[in-house]
Amino acid sequence: MHKKIIRRRRLLQYLAILPVLSALPAKLLAELITRTPQPSPFDEDSTAEEVTAGLDLSGKTFAITGANSGLGLETMRVLALRGAHVIGIARTLEKAEKACSSIDGETTPMFLDLAEWDSVVTCAEQIKGLGIPLDGLITNAGVMALPELQLVNGVERQFAINHLGHFILANQLQETVLAAPQGRFVMLSSKAHRYAENGIEFDNLDGSRHYDPWGAYGVSKLANALCARELARRISHTDATANSVHPGIIKTNLIKHLPTWQQFAADYFGWLFMKSVPEGAATTCYVAASPDLVGVRGFYFADCNVNAGETPYLYDDAMATELWRVSEELTRDYLPVTRKV
Repeated sequence: MHKKIIRRRRLLQYLAILPVLSALPAKLLAELITRTPQPSPFDEDSTAEEVTAGLDLSGKTFAITGANSGLGLETMRVLALRGAHVIGIARTLEKAEKACSSIDGETTPMFLDLAEWDSVVTCAEQIKGLGIPLDGLITNAGVMALPELQLVNGVERQFAINHLGHFILANQLQETVLAAPQGRFVMLSSKAHRYAENGIEFDNLDGSRHYDPWGAYGVSKLANALCARELARRISHTDATANSVHPGIIKTNLIKHLPTWQQFAADYFGWLFMKSVPEGAATTCYVAASPDLVGVRGFYFADCNVNAGETPYLYDDAMATELWRVSEELTRDYLPVTRKV
């Protein structure tokens, strides 16, 4: 009885302040209701199945890039296991179909190549053509530590694929995510953002001044986190959220460009310091699906909890705003008409 009285009192208090809240400017209201979450009960040892235990995601639809292997495949498997419809996106339709057919649950295979931006737009159009809201867009695919400088549309390849390709996809699908009751953008970043020692070097996005495989990867991962933060600000007047995640150090296909001795070390000694794939997918699934994170936006998560990151650049709002502006300029021909520069 006592708990019922407390709940009734809270409801009356909530109803009493509704007229006040409704009179506030949308931007101020969004700032008031955006919150820092309490520590979760999960940690670095939690798995994707554990962090989603008891959740019923029936009726929800998620789209995830890089769904054909590793973290993407495990994330798709667990979300589908919990009842969600998952659009599994791979670099080829054959890979997407193979991945989707390998798991139980409702899935739809689609494909795009993040280095071919026309294909990103086409994939987004196909998703919009389904005529259903997206409860979550998970930008999981990427490349890592390319040994030699390569360019895509005049931009260093890791930045072009890991950030700009996903930037186009997120913009193309923004309204589709906002159409969901509480849509979520989940962008995979990495602890490797610490390798971006000078932040985003906007005068070196083509690698012409200098190129380092890990430095360039770090810049792309910092860009993922800053993109999520700026997107969170831009959609703060809505019920949707955007956050970035560090999955952990995991042996996946990403390591294929590493030197042979590093791949050998991962094979034989990785168990000493690496997470398993189910553990690596945990933070992504938690941020994408946890009811505890309604209204939580603009944060970087690691081990299923908000994390301060490795450098102050991670929460540099001025850099995030400039990154968005530059990204729009670089991809203007591939953005929705209403968002072209």
